[in-house]
Amino acid sequence: MLVSWKWLNELVEIEQTPEEIANLLTMSGIEVEGIISSEIDLHTQFLKVGLIEEVTKHPQADKLVICKLDVGDGQSRIIVTGASNVQAGQKVPVALPGAVLVGGKMIKPAVLRGVASDGMLCSADELGIEVDKIPPEQRTGIYILPDDVAIGADVVKVLNLDDVVLELGLTPNRADCLGMVNVAREIAALTGGKLHLPQVEDSVEGGECAKLTRVDIEAKDLCQRYVARLIKDIKITPSPLWLQQRLMAVGVRPINNVVDVTNYIMMETGQPLHAFDYDCLKGKRIVVRRANEGEEIVTLDGQLRKLNPEMLVIADEERAVGIAGVMGGLDTEVTASTKTILLESAYFHGPSIRRTSYALGLRSEASMRFEKAVDLEQARFVADRTVQLLVEIGAGTPVDGCVDCYPVREEKQPIKLRIKRVNQILGTDISPETMEEILKSLRIKIVEKNEEGWLLLPPTYRRDIELEVDFIEEIARLYDYEKIPTTLPEGTTTQGMRTAEQKLCKKIRKTMVAQGLMEVITYSFINPQQLDDLGLPDGHPLRETIAIQNPLSEEQSVMRTTLLPGLLAIVQKNINKQNKNLKLFEMGKVFYVNGFPTEKRLPTEKLFLAAVSTGEKEKSWAYQAEKYDFYYLKGVVENLLEVIGYTLNEVSFENADNLPGLHPGRSAIIKVKGKEIGVLGEVHPLTLEKLGIDQKVAMFNINVESLPIENRGHKMLVVPVTKYPAVRRDLAIVVPEEVNTGAVEALIRKKAGSRLKELRLFDLYRGEQIQEGYKSLAFSLTWQAPDKTLTDDEVKELHQKIDQALQKEFGADLRR
Repeated sequence: MLVSWKWLNELVEIEQTPEEIANLLTMSGIEVEGIISSEIDLHTQFLKVGLIEEVTKHPQADKLVICKLDVGDGQSRIIVTGASNVQAGQKVPVALPGAVLVGGKMIKPAVLRGVASDGMLCSADELGIEVDKIPPEQRTGIYILPDDVAIGADVVKVLNLDDVVLELGLTPNRADCLGMVNVAREIAALTGGKLHLPQVEDSVEGGECAKLTRVDIEAKDLCQRYVARLIKDIKITPSPLWLQQRLMAVGVRPINNVVDVTNYIMMETGQPLHAFDYDCLKGKRIVVRRANEGEEIVTLDGQLRKLNPEMLVIADEERAVGIAGVMGGLDTEVTASTKTILLESAYFHGPSIRRTSYALGLRSEASMRFEKAVDLEQARFVADRTVQLLVEIGAGTPVDGCVDCYPVREEKQPIKLRIKRVNQILGTDISPETMEEILKSLRIKIVEKNEEGWLLLPPTYRRDIELEVDFIEEIARLYDYEKIPTTLPEGTTTQGMRTAEQKLCKKIRKTMVAQGLMEVITYSFINPQQLDDLGLPDGHPLRETIAIQNPLSEEQSVMRTTLLPGLLAIVQKNINKQNKNLKLFEMGKVFYVNGFPTEKRLPTEKLFLAAVSTGEKEKSWAYQAEKYDFYYLKGVVENLLEVIGYTLNEVSFENADNLPGLHPGRSAIIKVKGKEIGVLGEVHPLTLEKLGIDQKVAMFNINVESLPIENRGHKMLVVPVTKYPAVRRDLAIVVPEEVNTGAVEALIRKKAGSRLKELRLFDLYRGEQIQEGYKSLAFSLTWQAPDKTLTDDEVKELHQKIDQALQKEFGADLRR
């Protein structure tokens, strides 16, 4: 909200500076985000209104002209300009030598192609006027002034260039301050300044107006009140200069006198208005109703809008002529041929306007105000004030009376405010007299008074005051927050610490980063198409998503059930930018339906850890190339689980060929202590093809909450390095092709016991000397005891024990 300082001073007497008022407002809860002032030098008298008496061509330059001007000082001045829009008889802003314009540009006498130039004619931009707030024809070339301005007048005063604008950052509850009048009331309450609000003669309900038009409210739940007034003999002209300047100061572009007055009154009172061409209304009546299914309307911006029954429209007897609170219709637009207008001042249901505005992609100053609620009781006053101003500027003649359709009048119940409760909440000792003075300054009506406190009614424009605590807040605001004493919190304190889950999450993140992976964070909202890309079959649990009621777009319309779509999207974007070697992980929540919303239960949230890797660590002089493939991520998982507290004997990877989205034969189920915790594998080639990824991508997905709880608080133990040497032996066996290597490793570890320090598969062979349907596995086993040197016989005995177990379990043959 932009607030003109000059306009504000007409509404309330102010002795303070703009900076002091800005501080007062901010400290009372209405933040002033900035103070905007002119960049030109306001203290000089070198900007004058000049009359162009004569325009001649420059003898030495085709693109320059020589202007002879009268600036009111009794002498003619010659100024050379390159502007193409100057003509004799025009009044223009003239910067005489000594003037300082926007950007610190100082004007000096100059000689242009042999002709002396005594100043400069100014464009809007050079005067600091926002060009998007003036008519298109004025945006380039010299700024042409109205004919009625006096020659020699100070341009700073004529164009209000010395006005200061306060930029308010309003919270949603203070929508009342979206009008100048209520900002003035707020300042009066803070400073004690006297208010000078517009005085209006109230119209009488009925009269000639009621004979010429009628208002019917069919959707009473969406429109509580609708006031209509008629103005005849309309003359569409540009607005007076003062009105245009007021609008530009608060960020509104002037259009014509009728539209400008409605915008002016909206900025003054906070009440949006709309004017219809009365002669274009079928049946000369207004119907406030819901839109019909499939109904369409062409709005003032020339766009065809499709409506639905959730939207409120203003209609005549035959069709919709406006979208209530959002935008009017083109069929009833006020044009140069308009003779009579019907003026609308209404109260529409805020949530309905917000939904309509969002659905149509239309948001305006009017819809913003209706969304946050306007003053229901001032609807007729605002209509009368608008008519008054239209008459003052000669835009038309009022038709006697009005139509005020107010089916169910709002009945406000007094709210009890207790003196003791005020001081109890604020921790103060404010006297009842001070409280009452503050309440009166805020125009709060005291219905009843007793020893305990008051029964109060807030002013109708303060729709945010609904409870006792709201009155307490108002007292705190005006009493001055800085006067409220600071007290330390009391009570038993406890040492702050992380929960077991927070400690686990920190350990997981730290371990993943230590292994060279980069953490990313993706949106919890995904596109349903991404689940199709993963190749999930119909009926798969991950397809049971929760739809967002008000999605920003289709791209973010459902809650994610897996982290993989977000990670693959990041991989895709990076590869498209030639960043092809990636190691990424994310730890975040996924969301499952769990009966939501039919069984009135909230969705289930689960914490997952997922990672993707692709490309390779490129070869250098220090190390060989390493592919970021399935086996790389398998190692990452093993390291992670070991840090968390699981031994490799407790971790297993079981082959799985039917995991959706993963490559069959290159995917596995991750188990800890026999319990499934996640999956590991290569992303299916068809999925990669749909995403436009032309290289292999490995991934894993772990349900953090499924990790056995007894190991979550595990602390790693540091043990001294044994002084006894290790013994290394190789073991080569031949097993049937269907035997899982992981199962072989698990059995070896089980039979070896604690003296086996390392087990590594270093060769897998199929071919000559190996029977068809079999494979050769070669392991390296490292043995070490903490208390002695192992003998060959002891190691041999351990190997024999393993050989026997492998032969019995898998039918393994020992290769010699």
